[in-house]
Amino acid sequence: MKQKGLIRLSGFVLIAAFFLPATLTAQNSKDNKIIEDSKEAKAEFIRTDGLMQNLFDNAYGYVIFPNVGKGAIGVGGAAGNGIVFEGGNMVGKAKMKQVSIGFQLGGQAYREVIFFEDKAALDRFKENNLEFAAQASAVAVTSGASTNVKYREGVMVFTQQKGGLMYEASIGGQKFDYTAFE
Repeated sequence: MKQKGLIRLSGFVLIAAFFLPATLTAQNSKDNKIIEDSKEAKAEFIRTDGLMQNLFDNAYGYVIFPNVGKGAIGVGGAAGNGIVFEGGNMVGKAKMKQVSIGFQLGGQAYREVIFFEDKAALDRFKENNLEFAAQASAVAVTSGASTNVKYREGVMVFTQQKGGLMYEASIGGQKFDYTAFE
């Protein structure tokens, strides 16, 4: 009887030992994909508006959401995953969720970067205390778009459309969740 239990336990341990690394690798590959996409998004922001290089170089920190998907039929939603940088170093990952209501129809994909002017602004984000309400506005990145933009309450937001078509006259807000790298 003990031998059957030992055999079952050994089988369970063997199966767990086989599948656990695959699960961890899948998570790491997902994070690695977001990291690579973030690097590409940063390069694309700078390629579109060369003056953004100065923002990336001088911001206390920033978060890049390289792939945000948005869709709506009356009620809309958007979501994306990103990487958080402090002093130019990756320090964690973030999730963004958005809900909106109003006259809206369609779907689109875009990138978003949020710059933090100082430690206090980045700390608010890291503590999951940063939300954007309807009155918050993002600047669409085009050549020269970053020329006269100023921080508002320590935060500056830029978006860049990747594809899709969306008609929108709505209100809503964005919520963020931060997780530090271990």
